[in-house]
Amino acid sequence: MMSTLCNKIFQDVINDYHVHNQIDHPIENPYTGDTIEHLLYLKCWIDTVQWHMEDVVRNPEINPAEGLHWKRRIDGSNQERTDVVEYIDSFFLEKFAGIQPVENAKINSESPAWVVDRLSILALKVYHMKEETLRQDANPSHIQACTDKLNILLNQRTDLSNSLDELLADIESGQKYMKVYKQMKMYNDPSLNPVLYQNK
Repeated sequence: MMSTLCNKIFQDVINDYHVHNQIDHPIENPYTGDTIEHLLYLKCWIDTVQWHMEDVVRNPEINPAEGLHWKRRIDGSNQERTDVVEYIDSFFLEKFAGIQPVENAKINSESPAWVVDRLSILALKVYHMKEETLRQDANPSHIQACTDKLNILLNQRTDLSNSLDELLADIESGQKYMKVYKQMKMYNDPSLNPVLYQNK
């Protein structure tokens, strides 16, 4: 099942990152570049690094110049994240290229890769919420509240995993078909962002 592969790799990535727990520690992707495993590892690594950048930029004492530095890094990371999601969808498009949809086949509201994206973020939420349940400096009510939230996140991961596998099965059987729209982000494009092209 694709969800099983995703969840395993995402957990491996998060564990690998936290060995050093440094934003700029280089990625050591154990998978070759022409595999879906490589893309899944890269996707979750980007998400994990960005998770920690988002923590840093929310420091209320941060110097404004440093805050802007992190905001721009986060913008770049978001673009990388979107690019990798599109690569993952390209993998699925190629995988199912020979499938003939049945008459009245339906399109899903989101592509398989965007479900994978949500699973990656969910893996990070599970990891960090679990950390909160293990804090020695937190009071019992905090621990209980985080335990309750963790259980909800775990349930959500089960549901989302099943949804991904069902979507892929439906595409493979022709009951649904893929239609991918490229993410047309405008704020990073100097020809589309008025603040950038008006200041040339």
